[in-house]
Amino acid sequence: MSLETCRAQDVTEQSISGEREMTIQSLCWLKLTSSELPRFGESMRFDLNSGQTKCISEDIKSNAMTVGKYSVVNPNEGYPVPDTHKLTVKVTSPYGNFYHHTDHAESGNYAFTAAEAGDYNACFWVPIHNPPVNVTVEFDWKTGFAAKDWSKVAKKGQVEMMELELKKLADAVSSIHDEMFYLREREDEMQKLNIETNSRMASLGVLSLVVCLSVAALQLWHLKTFFERKKLL
Repeated sequence: MSLETCRAQDVTEQSISGEREMTIQSLCWLKLTSSELPRFGESMRFDLNSGQTKCISEDIKSNAMTVGKYSVVNPNEGYPVPDTHKLTVKVTSPYGNFYHHTDHAESGNYAFTAAEAGDYNACFWVPIHNPPVNVTVEFDWKTGFAAKDWSKVAKKGQVEMMELELKKLADAVSSIHDEMFYLREREDEMQKLNIETNSRMASLGVLSLVVCLSVAALQLWHLKTFFERKKLL
């Protein structure tokens, strides 16, 4: 075997090795990127006094999947949750349609696909009690990419961890892409609303000017008529 052939093989092996390293680095970077993507719908905890209502709003685009889970923090651990700490929960769409409604509940969950785009409200209410009570609620609301149960996807498809991370990344990119188009549509709606508002304000300004001039002319005519009648002019 000639020296040139050996050198060519060394160059080819180095190139293949370099491509493998680049592929591994790219996959690692994709995994890191997917893990650093923003997490939508982080869980929260809030206090609610008896007789009060607290509503939480979430902007959801149409055809987006959303899931929610809530529970009352038991003030007496090891005992059943008192009846005074039971909740009434309602989840409504921007047009007032009910997607979830329960009374006298200590925990629950809901899941639906949004048929309308806009602000969805989850409202929590505690009945009036004497003496008043303070109820602590844990609430978790996830939408879109974050609402998907990836553990079931991995178990169902028997995929490798890297494949699962790539699936997560692909869904995240698709979700961000849809979100960008949704925000663009909302921006177009806001621009149309601003143009319409400016047009109406201009028309109102012209109308106000015409009314003011008409009133001023009427006052001058009335004063002139009055003074002529009194023979002061």
